Amino acid sequence: MLSLEVRIMKTKWKNASSVELNGENQQNANSFCEVITVLGGRRPRSTPNTDSGMWAHSMTVQDYQDLIDRGWRRSGKYVYKPVMNQTCCPQYTIRCRPLQFQPSKSHKKVLKKMLKFLAKGEIPKGSCKDEPMDSTVDDAVVGDFALINKLDIQCDLKTLSDDLKESLESEGKNSKKEEPHELLQSQDFVGEKLASGEPSHSVKVHTVPKPGKGADLSKPPCRKAKEIRKERKRLKLMQQNPAGEHEGFQAQGQPPSLFPAKAKSNQPKALEDLIFESLPENASHKLEFTRFLCTSPLEAETPPNGPDCGYGSFHQQYWLDGKIIAVGVIDILPNCVSSVYLYYDPDYSFLSLGVYSALREIAFTRQLHEKTSQLSYYYMGFYIHSCPKMKYKGQYRPSDLLCPETYVWVPIEQCLPSLENSKYCRFNQDPEAVDEDRSTEPDRLQVFHKRAIMPYRVYKKHQKDPSEEAAVLQYASLVGQKCSERMLLFRN
Repeated sequence: MLSLEVRIMKTKWKNASSVELNGENQQNANSFCEVITVLGGRRPRSTPNTDSGMWAHSMTVQDYQDLIDRGWRRSGKYVYKPVMNQTCCPQYTIRCRPLQFQPSKSHKKVLKKMLKFLAKGEIPKGSCKDEPMDSTVDDAVVGDFALINKLDIQCDLKTLSDDLKESLESEGKNSKKEEPHELLQSQDFVGEKLASGEPSHSVKVHTVPKPGKGADLSKPPCRKAKEIRKERKRLKLMQQNPAGEHEGFQAQGQPPSLFPAKAKSNQPKALEDLIFESLPENASHKLEFTRFLCTSPLEAETPPNGPDCGYGSFHQQYWLDGKIIAVGVIDILPNCVSSVYLYYDPDYSFLSLGVYSALREIAFTRQLHEKTSQLSYYYMGFYIHSCPKMKYKGQYRPSDLLCPETYVWVPIEQCLPSLENSKYCRFNQDPEAVDEDRSTEPDRLQVFHKRAIMPYRVYKKHQKDPSEEAAVLQYASLVGQKCSERMLLFRN
C-alpha cells in the first residue's frame, strides 16, 4: 500500500527584527549583506528599478505580518516590495477569506481526482497540466439546456386557458401531426400570442428561420447559470410531483411554486469533507502530511494563545507511499497563513498538486482559526491581472486585493473593473483616504550602527551624505511608522 505524508519544520532566531539596506556605491558588503540588493540597489543600468528590497537577518512574525499588509513579500531572507506605479506588471497582494470559502467545480474535480488515485490508483487520461482554476458555467448545467427549455414549454401549456388548449387540440386534429421538435420551436411565438390577447386559433407553429433572418428558435436562449440551476431543481420536483399538486407551495397571490415547504435544500459539502473523505481499507495509495519548522528570517514563537504548532516558517511535506512528492513552504503569522511557494515531483503533475496544496492550506488555515480566532486569512502572494498565469489566484473566492496607496483591503469583485481599464489602480474609492500608518515621525526610526541601537535623530547628526538621509526616509515610508520604530535598520 502506498502513502502520502506532510511534515513541518522550523528554525529559531533573535527577538529583534534586523534589516540592512545596501546603496549602489557600496562595493564590498560584509557577511550580513553579501547577497543583498535593496531599495533599488545594484542592477544593470539598462534594467529599471521596479522594486524596493532589504535583507532580513531576523524578523518577528508581527513585523512581517505588518509588512505584507503593506505589500511586501519575502523570498528566503530577501524581503521586497514592487514599485507598483512603475513596473510593467503591477503585483497586488491578494488574500483569501477561508472561513467563507467554497470550492468551485474545478476545485472539487481536483480533490476527487486525488481521492480516486488514492483509492483505486486511477490516473486521469489526457494532459498532465493543472486543471483550470474555475469555470463560469458548470458543464452539467450547460448540458441540460434543452431539457430545461422543454420543461418550460410544458409548464406554459399547463397554464393556458381551457379554450386555448381546446383550440390547439382541434387544430392538431385538422392539420398534420406536429413533431415534438416543432413544438419546441414554437415556444417563443406562443408566448407572444398569449401576451397580445389574439384569439387562440391564430397560434401557429414556426419553423427554423433561414440564416440571417432572425434568432434560431431551435437553439436554447442564453441563460444565467443560477437560473439554470433553479430550473434543474424545478424539473426534478416536477418529476416527483407529476400531478401538479401544490400542497405547501407559495402563499396566495404568488405564482405557484414547485418547491415544497418542507423540502430540504442540498447543502454543498464543506472543503474538509472533500479533502478528508475516508478511503477503503484496501486503498491503492496512502497520502500523509508532516509539518516541520524550516530555515527562515522569521523567529519561531509559541505564545500560549497562539496555534499549537506556533508561529514561524514551515515546510509542509506531502508523502506518497513513503516517497516525498511535494513541499509547500508557508509562514504562519498572527493573522494569516502566507503561502510562500510549492515545489513538487513533475511525475505527479497529473494530480494538480498546485491546486491541491492550496486547498489543503486553506483547510489548514480554518483549522488554526479554531484555536486562534484572529488567524483567519490565507495570503496567496501577488495577483497580476495582466498575466494570465497569475490571474488564477483571483478565483479562490471570496478574496481581497490590497490598495497600493492606502493599504486597505478591497473585495476583488470591486477591483476587477478598474484593472480592465488600467494596470495600476488605487482601489480605495475615497479620494480623501490616506495611509494610516505612513511615516510621520522619522526621527523615531531605530538604527543599528557600530554595534549600538539609536534613534534616527541621533544617527543623522553624524552623517554628511545627503543621499543617506534620502535612503533612510524612503525606507521609513515603505515600512510604515510602526515597523520603523520596532525594526532595527542596519547601517554600516
